[in-house]
Amino acid sequence: MRFIIKVLVVAFALWLTTLLVDGVNVVPYEETSVGTVLTYLLVALIFGLVNAIVGTFIRIVAFPLYVLTLGLISFIVNGLLLMIVDWFSDLMGFGLVVESFWWGVLGALVLGLFSWLIGLVVRPSRD
Repeated sequence: MRFIIKVLVVAFALWLTTLLVDGVNVVPYEETSVGTVLTYLLVALIFGLVNAIVGTFIRIVAFPLYVLTLGLISFIVNGLLLMIVDWFSDLMGFGLVVESFWWGVLGALVLGLFSWLIGLVVRPSRD
């Protein structure tokens, strides 16, 4: 249940990010509202998988860089992960489109901020 909520939060945050950041867009596989929503959910699922698998590996390998840069390298890593999601969705023919690496860094920053804020609102209580 927690995984489904996280995917929904990331999908909504991705939608807000595409409204705010010009260089990050989502191309739906079908021009209907259901097709658009399913595309956002699929891209959020891909982002979760890439973040869990590739992101964890990169964070472990780049740990010394995280320490040296006081965590600022995380902006670059998150932009790289967003570009990997762009590449995966490009293979499918629809999904996330990031215009350049720096748009990806900005998009990852905004996406992380929105995900965090929405996560604060929908976080289940631990009672």
